[in-house]
Amino acid sequence: MRIAVTGKQGQLARSLRERAAIDPDITLVCLGRPELDLSRPEGISQALACCNPDLIVNTAAYTEVDKAESDADAAFAVNADGAGAVARAAEQLGLPIIQISTDYVFDGLARAPYPETAPTNPLSVYGTSKLAGETLVAAANPRHLIIRTAWVYSPFGKNFVKTILRLAAEREELQIVDDQTGNPTSALDLADGVLAAARAALRPGFKEWGIYHMAGTGSTSWAGFAAHLLDESELAGYSSAKIKPIPGAEFATAAARPSNSRLDCTKAEKIFDYRAPDWRHSSSIIVKRLLDGGQGA
Repeated sequence: MRIAVTGKQGQLARSLRERAAIDPDITLVCLGRPELDLSRPEGISQALACCNPDLIVNTAAYTEVDKAESDADAAFAVNADGAGAVARAAEQLGLPIIQISTDYVFDGLARAPYPETAPTNPLSVYGTSKLAGETLVAAANPRHLIIRTAWVYSPFGKNFVKTILRLAAEREELQIVDDQTGNPTSALDLADGVLAAARAALRPGFKEWGIYHMAGTGSTSWAGFAAHLLDESELAGYSSAKIKPIPGAEFATAAARPSNSRLDCTKAEKIFDYRAPDWRHSSSIIVKRLLDGGQGA
């Protein structure tokens, strides 16, 4: 299985590289600037064709949620127009595409985890741009899998886990939002799910195209997530801090966040035979790796 991945430095792209490196049946090529730039769609098809892939995974995205509120054109250029251009290029090459999307397409007002069929209503420019990308991908390439995920963390890049561990070494108390809930998702687990989806998509006769949810099993609040991370840090003999739960209204951000980001992943479990581990288990592994110095390059 030969996969072309758009994006090189994101958490999922780096996690896919790590997982592919230990699977002899996978050849994975990550493309990014300068050879592939989603804001310049005219060069996308040629860049992908040079890899001679069996399938495309589009992980490249504008992910600065708050900055997008004042930089909408840039967010839409990558998350909407760029995603559509990748899907068109894949269709022209006769290839299926896996598009990565987000829980931010929902407004968070539902009381239960969101299934794929739930109405969308993004609260932010970022969420709106990602939803537009879903629409353009689906229109451009009928052989598409759109995978929504949530609360992604990993040993790589900037993310909540790394921030909490850093702040715990600097402060005695951390004020963390406690009225937003979601499924913390290890990018390494997500990579396993994406590869399971890719294998399914390349099976002869596969027809289950469409939208899927993939996220860590179980849910918590940001404050609950932070408390678990610091419990693990303390058990390992490293820094901890007191968690002070606060309402989201006391933590001002430019972009509104869904109060409920929980995703129902039943469909992906059934079609791809993949269920992510419990978020506590996976986050404990990442905490240990980070504390042992395995941040990733």
